[in-house]
Amino acid sequence: MKLLWLGVDVSRVLHLAAVFCLTCVLLKAIQLFHRRRELIRALADFPGFPTHWLFGHVHEVGESRIWMQKYPHAHPMWFGSFSAFLVVTDPDYAKVLLGRGGERLCKTCLACVSPGNGLLILHGPKWHQHRKLLTPGFHYDVLKPYVDLMAESTNVMLDKWEKLTADGKSVELFEHVSLMTLDSIMKCAFSCHSDCQTNRKNTYIQAVYDLCHMVHQRLRIFPYHNDIIYWLSPHGFRFRKACRIAHDHTDKVIHERKESLKDEQEFEKIQKKRHLDFLDILLCAKDENGAALSDEDLRAEVDTFMFEGHDTTASGISWLFYCLAMHPEHQQLCREEIQGILGDRDTIQWEDLAKMTYSTMCIKESLRLYPPVPGVSRQLSKAVTFPDGRTLPEGLQYCVLCFILLCVLHFQVFDPLRFSPENVSGRHSHAFLPFSAGMR
Repeated sequence: MKLLWLGVDVSRVLHLAAVFCLTCVLLKAIQLFHRRRELIRALADFPGFPTHWLFGHVHEVGESRIWMQKYPHAHPMWFGSFSAFLVVTDPDYAKVLLGRGGERLCKTCLACVSPGNGLLILHGPKWHQHRKLLTPGFHYDVLKPYVDLMAESTNVMLDKWEKLTADGKSVELFEHVSLMTLDSIMKCAFSCHSDCQTNRKNTYIQAVYDLCHMVHQRLRIFPYHNDIIYWLSPHGFRFRKACRIAHDHTDKVIHERKESLKDEQEFEKIQKKRHLDFLDILLCAKDENGAALSDEDLRAEVDTFMFEGHDTTASGISWLFYCLAMHPEHQQLCREEIQGILGDRDTIQWEDLAKMTYSTMCIKESLRLYPPVPGVSRQLSKAVTFPDGRTLPEGLQYCVLCFILLCVLHFQVFDPLRFSPENVSGRHSHAFLPFSAGMR
């Protein structure tokens, strides 16, 4: 007896659905098999650690320092059986790869790295347009007034530490440093005094904090690299909610600033009234054809600098404090240098930065040991040939490990004199890349 529903044979419909699903699964399996074969062929010139048939090298992540001794220059890294990229640990290889223009972020990072489509993940003509329009925002004359704003935010953080350490208990620094850098970048990006260091109830501040955490979380959890799985998960729902809060706030600020520009009419009046912030420069920037950034592009760039800027800076500062705490002799030399520069003053000025030679060496040595961006991933836009004759085809993903490039004897020894003028002069140009290199 046939089971009918609205005159349709249900068993036949189920049979067709099963055939369709099996066909889709078979086609996907063929596609994955073909991709794996292509990857094996592309990476054939680069020997590496044996892979697990299902997990690849997932359980060996973090062993790069050991692998680089056995497989110099570069070695493949497999995530599962169907996703792989080339890990680069040699300065000559890094110079070849990072010196090329037009490279885009690899697909995995593109899905996870930022809540906005800003300069960090753009490529092609749009990247060139945004890069040209944003360049004036980093002129020395624009950056100079930011020193006072950063000093103001730092003093708020130090006042908090004095109260928290009054009873002699230790304090976890990173959260406080992160709030300080967020406070600084909000003041510099769009003149917003949020009091985020003392008031965490602000919904925008909480959204930015949550987004930074969720971006890192998505990178760590392998299934979340798939957009569909992530979007259907509870974490994906929270991510979209936080994005809406952050984007609505940025849109509101942009709209209000545009209205104020219409009232003032002239850019010079704003320049005399107060220091220029990042948003002022973006709103007034135009290319050679007179085209300005759209509201969506403005929001993407502000969000990119907000999310990616404060978190990496906080990481770098926190690790610097760690290194100086572990090596009090270098801490004392930095203190004496800065006290000598300040004299009777209690605040750093722009002109003082170039005089902090030993402190700068300590900062660079900390970045060498603990770079905020440990690796830079890209996808090849065209084939490349390395100095030793080995090649990679178009479309392959690679990752330059910044924390391994300057791998010298006693790698973990904190020695700021590595960056003295005499030691730097003979060093490879791409041996120290705490923030990558090249056009991006």
